[in-house]
Amino acid sequence: MITAIAIDDEPMALEVIKSHASKVPFLSLKDTFTNAIKALEYLKDNPVNLIFLDIKMPDISGMELASLLPNDSLIVFTTAYSEHAVLSFELDAIDYLLKPFNLSRFLKACQKAQELISLKNGTQSNGSIFIKTGYEQVKIHFDDLLFCEANGNYVNFHLENQKILSRLTLAETEKMLPAHFIKTHRSFLVNLNKIIKLERHQVSFKTKVAPISGSYYDLLNDKLNQSHSF
Repeated sequence: MITAIAIDDEPMALEVIKSHASKVPFLSLKDTFTNAIKALEYLKDNPVNLIFLDIKMPDISGMELASLLPNDSLIVFTTAYSEHAVLSFELDAIDYLLKPFNLSRFLKACQKAQELISLKNGTQSNGSIFIKTGYEQVKIHFDDLLFCEANGNYVNFHLENQKILSRLTLAETEKMLPAHFIKTHRSFLVNLNKIIKLERHQVSFKTKVAPISGSYYDLLNDKLNQSHSF
């Protein structure tokens, strides 16, 4: 079940979303807000998967509000102004509903959210995951992944000759990966099976290196000895 809220300064617009949401069996609309600040307060204690967000609102715009929302929330912008479409996707919105939108169009946005949540949470049985990068879903095999590096609100997935950027937190990424990926630093997760050299301040792979902070060295050394990979 996808949990969601809607934020719009127009009560009638929220009524439309409520009506559409009641007809989507896998969507639970937890609350609606005409006040953006109250919505932010609600989200502190009540995280949701999906946020329907109007763009033109008094005091704070939807674009500004999007930068303050939890990183793991998916955003669908709702607006009467089509000129904001490009910017909305630059902010990693998963969809853009142009008012007035019907149930069919609303359902399509919900299905997109459902698919992305499934991909984000589900590790594939063949030893790989799908990662959203830009407008695409890219398949990454665990055996090809050297390490993951947090970069602000994004994570870089480092392969031998490539890196793939995705809007994820390192905590979310860690949940998606098998047990042989462990932290060496608050911003790095490494693949134990790909390490070829361990030093006090870094680990080396075939083509790249990743740092080790002091608090993680002993754990990493123990893990490598246990796995006999080093």
